[in-house]
Amino acid sequence: MKSRQSFSDSHSPKPRPEIERMLPYSAPLEGRRDLLRLDFNENTIGPSPKVLHAIRNISSSQISIYPEYNGLKEAIVNNLNSSKLANPINSTHIGLFNGVDAAIHAIFHAYGDRQTKLVTTIPTFGYYHPCASMQGMDIIQIAYEGENFKFPFNRIYESLVEHKPKLLVICNPNNPTGTKLSALKIIDLAKASPETLVVIDELYEAFLGDSVLPTMDLEATPNLVILRSLSKTAGLAGLRFGFAIGHAEIINRICRVTGPYDINSFAVTAAFAALSDQQYINDYVKEVLKAREWIKKRLVNNNVRHHMESGNYFLLWPQSKPEDVEQSLKAQNILIRNMNGKKLLNGALRVSIGIPSQMKRFWEGYLKSKGT
Repeated sequence: MKSRQSFSDSHSPKPRPEIERMLPYSAPLEGRRDLLRLDFNENTIGPSPKVLHAIRNISSSQISIYPEYNGLKEAIVNNLNSSKLANPINSTHIGLFNGVDAAIHAIFHAYGDRQTKLVTTIPTFGYYHPCASMQGMDIIQIAYEGENFKFPFNRIYESLVEHKPKLLVICNPNNPTGTKLSALKIIDLAKASPETLVVIDELYEAFLGDSVLPTMDLEATPNLVILRSLSKTAGLAGLRFGFAIGHAEIINRICRVTGPYDINSFAVTAAFAALSDQQYINDYVKEVLKAREWIKKRLVNNNVRHHMESGNYFLLWPQSKPEDVEQSLKAQNILIRNMNGKKLLNGALRVSIGIPSQMKRFWEGYLKSKGT
């Protein structure tokens, strides 16, 4: 009797060799409802009441017809320009995407190619690597330095000069280390290799307070693109809404590889409402920063090894096995992210920072888990 052929040995359609070699990016996102979610750096209290009101009042026609985006770029522009940018932007500088993940994918699709190079850091957000792999790019990963995860500026700069990569992607502040790079240093990198598209992932910039946007001059550094979303601060993670900010010609090229209706009508409605309630976002960020100081004092006073620089998350190294602490907290309905086994992060847990009451609940649970 003939043995059954494996799929790879059969005459089924074959994907590109890059796809055959790569591993898919995956995250354990199921079964998280009704728990204290400190595992994916989301907004932990939900969106503005204005968002909920707007969604509840969506008409049937908004659902039955394709989404419309008129005025949405302008709403983003008005929101960003209200922070008094040195070089105000306009709607041609904005690209709309179904979450920043889609923006990252589109950037690699538009600019990544076989035998071209991506330079990025390690450890960092895990989606950059598969996006580069699917395009057949060579990946240069430069590690953060020392126990404090210092940004490897000189090595990145040298790599730009030597390799002239197609893409440089920096998460700032970095997830999961919280490492930050100043706006002036970012501009220096963009100028070091004008033929490199420098992508700055600023999903957590609100918890840092130092964006490259206020000092960015798109005419002087047209190779600089910033990514933002309404997931981490405005609480729209479940609706997927992100945007890119950059030179009009760069944004035009990136948007050529997206679909015409990638962002659904619910996300559009929610985005308008969220952008109209900046005070809600500001208040939430303020509470997170307050909670960050509170939990930092507990970690310091109890001699818990940790790293907390910026962002709405931190790393800690428990005395017990990370998986045991993770499971103990899960039994208490608290989710965190196990970093054990990842480069430079062995034995670590990443904890998202919510509001003060949520961090008090986490700390009580952590003490019960015998992490200290």
